[in-house]
Amino acid sequence: MAEKATLRVTQTASPIGRKRDQRQTLVGLGLNKLGRSRVLEDTPAIRGMINKVAHLVRIDEA
Repeated sequence: MAEKATLRVTQTASPIGRKRDQRQTLVGLGLNKLGRSRVLEDTPAIRGMINKVAHLVRIDEA
């Protein structure tokens, strides 16, 4: 069975002063502190969430 593609998403900026939906998107990705990373499955839904907060996160292939 083929391995699922994954992405490592790291929060690089603070959500303070950002719109509420951007803060909620970070929480939805499992990020809520600077420097925190999560390895997430590469799906269209996750890509959409990452695109919404691309200015607050760094994305690496995991």
